[in-house]
Amino acid sequence: MTALTRWIRRNLVVIAGLGTLAYLILPNVVVLVFSFNKPNGRFNYEWQRFSTDAWTDPCGVADLCGSLSLSLKIAIWATIGATVLGTMISFALARYRFRARPAVNSLIFLPMAMPEVVMAASLATLFLNMGVDFGFWTILIAHIMFCLSFVVTAVKARVMSMDPRLEQAAQDLYASPAQTFLRVTLPIAAPGIASGALLSFALSFDDFIITNFNAGSTVTFPMFVWGSAQRGTPVQINVIGTAMFAVAVLCVLVGQLAGARRKRS
Repeated sequence: MTALTRWIRRNLVVIAGLGTLAYLILPNVVVLVFSFNKPNGRFNYEWQRFSTDAWTDPCGVADLCGSLSLSLKIAIWATIGATVLGTMISFALARYRFRARPAVNSLIFLPMAMPEVVMAASLATLFLNMGVDFGFWTILIAHIMFCLSFVVTAVKARVMSMDPRLEQAAQDLYASPAQTFLRVTLPIAAPGIASGALLSFALSFDDFIITNFNAGSTVTFPMFVWGSAQRGTPVQINVIGTAMFAVAVLCVLVGQLAGARRKRS
C-alpha cells in the first residue's frame, strides 16, 4: 500500500465532504461568473466577454426589481405570520395534553410530506370556491400555510429539549408568568424560533409552484425568472441571485461568529 493510498483512506470522509460541498456550491459559482458576462444575444448561456454593466444597473430590466420587491415583501410577511402562529402551536403541542393532539401532530407534517403541486391545486380550488380574487393576499395566505409546518418542527424540537426546572426556578424566585416567559422561556427557545423564521423566509422567497397556482396576474421574482427564461435570461437575474447568495452566506457567518463568541464568554 502506497503512502498516497494510506493518506486517502485516512482522509476519505474529509475528501467526500469537500467534494459534496463543491458540488453544492458549483451552481452558485456559475451564476456568479455569468453575472459578469455580456452576451451577444438574449440568452446568457455562453461566455462572451467580461462586463460589469449588469452590476451597475441591476434594475435595467423592466419589472425585475418590482417582482423582487414583491417577493421580499411577501416573504417578510409570510415569515412573521408563520413564525408567530408556528411558535404558539409548538408551545401548545409540547406543553399541553388535549384530545386532538395526535391528530394535530399528524396534520402539521402533511404540508412537508405532500407534493407542492397537490397543496397548490387544493388552495387554488379553495380560493375559487370562496370567490377570492387571486393576488397578493392569496399568495401570502398560501405561503404562511406551507411555511407553518417548518416553523412548528424547528420550534417544537427546541421547546421539548428545554429543562422545565429553569422555569420552576424562576417561579421560585417570585417571577411572574410573563417575566418567566420573557426572561427564561423565550431566550431559550429563540434559536429554534430564529431557525424556523429563516427557513420560512427562504422557502417563501424561493417558491414557484404554489405561487404560480395562486398568483393570478401577480408576478413574483421566481415567476419572473421562469417567464424570462422563455424569452432570454437577462444577466441581472444572475446579479440578484449572487447578491442573495452572498447575503445568506453572510448571515451564516454572523451566526457562527456570534455562537463562537457566546461559547468563549
